[in-house]
Amino acid sequence: EDDFQFIFCEGCRKELPNLKLLTCLHTLCLDCLSENKPIGQCPLCRTAIPQASGIPDMDNLLFTNLQARLEIYKKIVGGVDLFCNNCKKAGEFWCSECKEFLCTRCFEAHQRYLKMESHKTMRVIDIRAGSFKDFLKGTGRTSNLSCSNPAHKSQIVSIYCKKCKRALCCSCALLDSHHAPFCDIRSETQRRQEELGTLSRELKQKRSGFEATYAGLKDEAARLERAQRETRELIRQRVEQLVGLIRREEEELLGLVEAGQEQGHRELSRELERVEGVLRRMEAGERLVEKMNLYATEQEVMDMQPFIKDSLEELQQLPVAGDRTQPGDFVECRARLQAL
Repeated sequence: EDDFQFIFCEGCRKELPNLKLLTCLHTLCLDCLSENKPIGQCPLCRTAIPQASGIPDMDNLLFTNLQARLEIYKKIVGGVDLFCNNCKKAGEFWCSECKEFLCTRCFEAHQRYLKMESHKTMRVIDIRAGSFKDFLKGTGRTSNLSCSNPAHKSQIVSIYCKKCKRALCCSCALLDSHHAPFCDIRSETQRRQEELGTLSRELKQKRSGFEATYAGLKDEAARLERAQRETRELIRQRVEQLVGLIRREEEELLGLVEAGQEQGHRELSRELERVEGVLRRMEAGERLVEKMNLYATEQEVMDMQPFIKDSLEELQQLPVAGDRTQPGDFVECRARLQAL
């Protein structure tokens, strides 16, 4: 669906695995990052990539997992023969927790033995009748967080330790007295989502300042272009009155105008490029926070939120207007013409 084009690589627009999240909050595949390695910058907003390898450490878990669920959905609605993962008979049901297709007989056994595990199953025929958004609603937020302790692999995480900043199962919280204070993991997930939402709203307010600066720079570039044309015409009219005697003066004046115009364009181009890059980063941040809020699982929020938060806070620290010198109005040229 067109609504989910955002999960593709923002460079080549292809649906590829192993998507990486840059500090500017743009998402690129490994192929695009490898091609861009000699430059060492994001090809979309020209923000530097801090890793020497040119490959960021942060995976975009949200986009990668959405791609995986999209593949399952395509397989179901595409008319492909679906077989039960247990007995290879016709698959009539899909379990989002087990990530397996089930025939009617295996489904009944599944419901009997896993009814206390909150495993949610969906009929294949119902999935085909609905949209991908409906499929996500039935599978996107059902996954539980698992304990990072290998000895407690089967334990469901339900506690968050504010001291060590990680999720715990009940066994870890009871056995390790160093973990304190605690809070409910869902409360911490909700707090992180709200924190990202607050940062995104504050960023929108700051974005208006950058947009105003960008518009001002564009107007200034147009004014400089008009001033250049008017000055060149004035120079030609005056010089033609003094044909022969002041040709040398004409060349000097034109050269002065060209130098001033080139300097002004260079300064404006640099500033326009900087502000444009910041705006693209802000758009990427707003878009990513929006998609996190709509589709991210709790595991994805826990893994990705600190990284996204740091990038959004870095954007908030950026000045709206950079230091730059104002291009001249060809005052020296006009003064010399007056003298003539």
